[in-house]
Amino acid sequence: MSYLQAFGHHLPPQIVTNAVLETRTGRTAASIEKTSGILERRYAADGVSVADLGLAAANACLKNAGLTAKDIGLILFSSGSAERTFPGPASVLAAKIGLTATPAIDIPVASAGSLIALAFAADLAPRYGNILVVASEIMSRRISDADPDTAILFGDGAGACLVGNEKGILSIADTALFTDGNYADALQLQHGGAIQMKGLDVIVQASRKIPRSIEDLLTKNNLKPADVGVLLMHQANVNLIRKVATALSVPEDRFFRNIDRYGNTSSASLLIAASEWQAANPTPPTSPIILAAFGAGFNWGAILALPA
Repeated sequence: MSYLQAFGHHLPPQIVTNAVLETRTGRTAASIEKTSGILERRYAADGVSVADLGLAAANACLKNAGLTAKDIGLILFSSGSAERTFPGPASVLAAKIGLTATPAIDIPVASAGSLIALAFAADLAPRYGNILVVASEIMSRRISDADPDTAILFGDGAGACLVGNEKGILSIADTALFTDGNYADALQLQHGGAIQMKGLDVIVQASRKIPRSIEDLLTKNNLKPADVGVLLMHQANVNLIRKVATALSVPEDRFFRNIDRYGNTSSASLLIAASEWQAANPTPPTSPIILAAFGAGFNWGAILALPA
């Protein structure tokens, strides 16, 4: 059995409001809020790297776990916005925390990468022990004001989670991951370019695939959506969260939301949400928890976590 043992997160200090983007993109602040649920997002400062943000989140996570870097057996680092093709930020993070032989692997999947990393960590913890999962994104450098539909959505940030064999906050009961490459072009980032997104394709497919993956995972484990206490989902768009809630017949307030403050931080958003949720609810949970994400590829899935 593997456990979610601790979370941590980090957000850059610079706040970018809808009013700022109204000037840049021509989209009114009111329309940005209406279409996305976003009021503001964070942008990383010049000279700050994806690994730098990840380091801050990793340190927060280790502090919350009461562990040090020497206790880590494996690092899984998710980012769709790393500064270079290779090497990725995983090895850079390992060096920054003083590890010179611990394996550090990149998972370059935008939006869904942190969920994939958590699922891998659940299976790998019996072999590697404590696994540090980090997701860090600087999406503000991957957007163009010429494409306001995309530019208004994204922000920067990092989240982290420690997965291990020792009893923690939640036990990872089951995982489900899926890929449909027929939609690979609907959400992509070409070398040297800006994010390209066919918004309608993304929201239509996500609003179908996310609820189905959650329902199938719950049914497999003799549970129903009504049994779930909290749903921690990739913070892509408030309207997508509402669609998933409706499809599952679950009240919207079961879904933790922080997209209004941070925008879409791609793969980092799931772990930032989990970290903020856990900090606000330090009492051990008594109901099942679902973590879910949908992203480039298309890749999507869900994780069922139970009270430890």
